[in-house]
Amino acid sequence: MSKSGIVNVRMVITEEKILSNIDKVQKMINPNSKKQIVQLEEDTYFKDLIESIKSYLIEYPKKKNFPASVYRAAYGLVEYATNQFEENTKRIEELIRQREQNIALAGQLKELIEQVDNKENEWKSNVKKAENSFQEDIIETLMIVGKSKEDTQDYQDAMKLLKARVNNLETNLHIEIDMERIEDRSKALSYIGIEVADALKGIPTPVEEMEQVVEENKEVVNEPEQTVEQQQYVQETTFETKRSLWQRIKESKFVRTIRYITKIRIRIDYSALPEGRGEK
Repeated sequence: MSKSGIVNVRMVITEEKILSNIDKVQKMINPNSKKQIVQLEEDTYFKDLIESIKSYLIEYPKKKNFPASVYRAAYGLVEYATNQFEENTKRIEELIRQREQNIALAGQLKELIEQVDNKENEWKSNVKKAENSFQEDIIETLMIVGKSKEDTQDYQDAMKLLKARVNNLETNLHIEIDMERIEDRSKALSYIGIEVADALKGIPTPVEEMEQVVEENKEVVNEPEQTVEQQQYVQETTFETKRSLWQRIKESKFVRTIRYITKIRIRIDYSALPEGRGEK
């Protein structure tokens, strides 16, 4: 076997390994996957996978002959990570609205507790009106407080339950836990965008990809139109002419929202996102 043949075999093995690593990363960031990235700073396995992909993209000797399969897989990984990050943005906004609603409900419940505890006029009708805002168990507990004397066990148990519910609505512990999980995922997703998308910028659209587009269009368009389609494809699939994931992250409502929603404890902020070497 010739020396060049040996090199080709090694390149095939390397290509397969990178494709495997890309697949592993995609599974790790899949929201439906059982294995989730816990904390980017401590997940060296994840970082090593990204580093191997980035190094392959940057160090590949002849960029014009870059493997189309790896290009497609890496490109798809960045797009998938971008979409997942933007889904996180929507989820963050939902959690913010939910927390604001819970705080408002906590205030409303406090007022109702005071009314039934003091046996104020129309407390029964006010509790009745609140049926659309609170679950049945809360309505029933409010009625117990209103109808019971302070020295009874029923009164004390009911007040304890109501105060606990107010506390839950005010603290929103489950929301903060969800926020932290989204933070970890968003850091990992942005890391992919910074490292992989930036490395892809230096790779032209693989020839195999171009030939496939031309072949698909041979029977349906004439030659001038083929050229237009080819140029359009290059423009759409070359990272130099597309907004990178990192740029979309910086422009995201998620980052802007974090800056002014100070009443919600979220550790992630603009400065906390990892910095890439190719983006400023």
